[in-house]
Amino acid sequence: MTARRLDGKELAKVMRAEVAAKVAARARSGKRPPGLAAVLVGDDPASQVYVRNKHKACQDAGLGSWVHNLPADTTQGQLLDLIARLNADPQVHGILVQLPLPKQIDPDAVIRAVAVEKDVDCFHPVNLGLLVAGHPRYYPCTPHGVYQLLVRNGIDPAGKEVVIVGRSNIVGKPLGLMLAQKRTPANPAGGDATVTIAHTRTRDLAGVCRRAEILVAAAGSPRVITADMVSPGAVVVDVGTNAVNGKLVGDVHEGVGEVASAVSPVPGGVGPMTITMLLVNTLAAAETIDG
Repeated sequence: MTARRLDGKELAKVMRAEVAAKVAARARSGKRPPGLAAVLVGDDPASQVYVRNKHKACQDAGLGSWVHNLPADTTQGQLLDLIARLNADPQVHGILVQLPLPKQIDPDAVIRAVAVEKDVDCFHPVNLGLLVAGHPRYYPCTPHGVYQLLVRNGIDPAGKEVVIVGRSNIVGKPLGLMLAQKRTPANPAGGDATVTIAHTRTRDLAGVCRRAEILVAAAGSPRVITADMVSPGAVVVDVGTNAVNGKLVGDVHEGVGEVASAVSPVPGGVGPMTITMLLVNTLAAAETIDG
């Protein structure tokens, strides 16, 4: 069996065109464009590339976009002052503070400082609480990207056994919540699935993974998911981004493609979808704030 490729790059083009059309319609009605402010502290190369890609995606879709580059020795107070100014700026509908932050800055304090209606990453405890309750203001970008990659490829998680390998606050836990929840008008990305959250310390991880009809690899460990861990015909979504010998590789071994029915590639799978969902959230924030 040769797995079908779940192409996030092509799907991202389609969804970004949808966002661009809605932004253009807002402009024709005289409304200001949605605006995203990204804040980058320090000179981490991977973060710089990611923020640059987000900036270009915003511009291509007609969104306002600003990047605030701060030196690595920026104090927590200086960063919080900038966030306060962005919270008060009517042109800014979404604020993204790129993680990780330098060690002198408490990331929890920064996350809590972003106005909840401008928290387009959905990291603020209030927005996470709304997600838990099944009434999300926004969906976290990477989990929502995974959901869209599945359903827009005709793979509905409803009723299926899903195993997520990874328990981070950014991917594993919120994705598990989304896929386990009931699908409702208030929660359209509820998955109605049976979900197991596993991790690299799970006893008999391979056995747990083989139960999955949909397996999501988000452990942050290169090629940790091998072919013997995948049930024949399962769908595998690779969220991993690991640098190995100068090459970007996922959490899924190449041999999985001979067992699974569908696999998302790295690069070109979930990554482009994450940025796309950030645009979706920024547009939603503009509609919430400006109408």
